[in-house]
Amino acid sequence: MRAVVQRVTRASVRVGEESVGAIERGLLALVGVAKGDTEADARILAGKIVGLRVFEDEAGKMNLDLPATGGALLAVSQFTLLGDVRKGRRPSFTEAMEPEAARALFERFVALCADRGLRVETGRFQADMAVELVNDGPVTILLDTKGSF
Repeated sequence: MRAVVQRVTRASVRVGEESVGAIERGLLALVGVAKGDTEADARILAGKIVGLRVFEDEAGKMNLDLPATGGALLAVSQFTLLGDVRKGRRPSFTEAMEPEAARALFERFVALCADRGLRVETGRFQADMAVELVNDGPVTILLDTKGSF
């Protein structure tokens, strides 16, 4: 699984005119599910995101994680994170998991984050979404359960 995680002061996702998820201070995670990913990947990614120490403590150091700040998580499924452009300029998405299996693993990831006591909002799987955010810092972290963190 891959994720682009951004520390935000606010973030929201809309489908058409409908707001489907919104948070104030917290993290926005764009999550892609790859072929071969398993529940173990969902557990690793959930643990890493919930435990990311990217919020400042009283000394101004990035020392606090999401639970310590009382922040929320907005998780948005994004298969395009698996796009491969090593050949040509048009992305190939052959490494993305097929939609129904990806949906189940994404939903498991969301549940694992919520099980850790977070308020978790989501986008709508396979929908054309508009994501808005105010990146705080800016702080942006790339995570991949198959590669180095």
